[in-house]
Amino acid sequence: MRYSRVLGCFVTAACLAFPAWGEQQFETLSVARLPAPNAHRIYLSDITITHIVDNRLHVIDGDSFKYLGVISTGYAGQSTLSRDRKELYVATTYYTRLSHGERTDVVEVHDPLTLERRAEIVIPPRRAQALPYQGIIRTSNDGRWLFVQNATPATSVTVVDLKARRFAAEIPNPGCWIIIPSETAANRFSTLCGDGTLQTMVLNEDGSLKSKTRSARFFNPDEDPVFVQAEHIGDRHYLVSFRGMVHEADLSGETPMLEAPWSLIGKGDAKSGWRPGGYQLFTIHHSSGRMFIAMHKHGAEGTHKNPADEIWVVDLAGHKRVGRLPGNGAVALAVSQTPSPKLFALDGVKMGIASFDAGPKPRFLKRMEQAAESATQLELH
Repeated sequence: MRYSRVLGCFVTAACLAFPAWGEQQFETLSVARLPAPNAHRIYLSDITITHIVDNRLHVIDGDSFKYLGVISTGYAGQSTLSRDRKELYVATTYYTRLSHGERTDVVEVHDPLTLERRAEIVIPPRRAQALPYQGIIRTSNDGRWLFVQNATPATSVTVVDLKARRFAAEIPNPGCWIIIPSETAANRFSTLCGDGTLQTMVLNEDGSLKSKTRSARFFNPDEDPVFVQAEHIGDRHYLVSFRGMVHEADLSGETPMLEAPWSLIGKGDAKSGWRPGGYQLFTIHHSSGRMFIAMHKHGAEGTHKNPADEIWVVDLAGHKRVGRLPGNGAVALAVSQTPSPKLFALDGVKMGIASFDAGPKPRFLKRMEQAAESATQLELH
């Protein structure tokens, strides 16, 4: 009885001290709208290699480095934005048993304002299930066509009519890889071939193949292959080799025209074994004509994906280096096309993102740590 009276007094005192216990306020859940995108919004492709059936596209404010949201991109999903930045496309794969079973390949259309899915377009189950590279999924310059790289392992290109929201055609492309859309003609794209050439495809109005032409051989794939990445200023497209040679291709016509290559690497640099490396290893600011490229020391056979020791700033017109930035372990680079550009570098070791002022006097700004699990590509809005 004694213990009962003590317990009763304690409970009574507690109830008197906290009369609000009976009137708890519960959190109300709501959905917040994203801020309007600007040129520094980052879309970071994360292949989540330890659970590859569940890829993510992280959406990040590149100015504040605030995490804004995430889009599920399925199995080895590839993404790109429309030319007007009003739609986001994800080409991906789903299996009925998560990692096996009946396969369905789709292009999902998302709204960048809300990240909501607007539409789904079923495509042939042949798209390349690969690490995210920007040349695996690209749009035509007028926004009508979406080109998706296939591999079964035979290579071909799926053509999607984005206006009609349907699969249009499949174009065989044996021995060639990545898609380089023409900036001159909407019905044309080029592709990089294993024999050291560029091949250009011209489409009919329905998206089927009309004609194709090949360039002269411009690199030796056995001695100095080129990375499967192309950047452009207008219809002048740039490719970089494993040993630092820059190749320029004019794709304004139906037959690719190549110029004499030039080297990023001077005599002094060669002594330290400087070479380019990464997955999305360079980017170009169009109006300034500057290339930003990830470079590493002691380069050798097999180091072509090494993270950067430095990021070099290169004047494309003068064929010379004009600046050096800390590498931040970069394996992917993207620069905004604004008058006061920012450069963003994905750290392939720590999965952070570094930002730089990419103006006349480039300089490091700040970092965001652990932005992803195993990302290889970033795209700016």
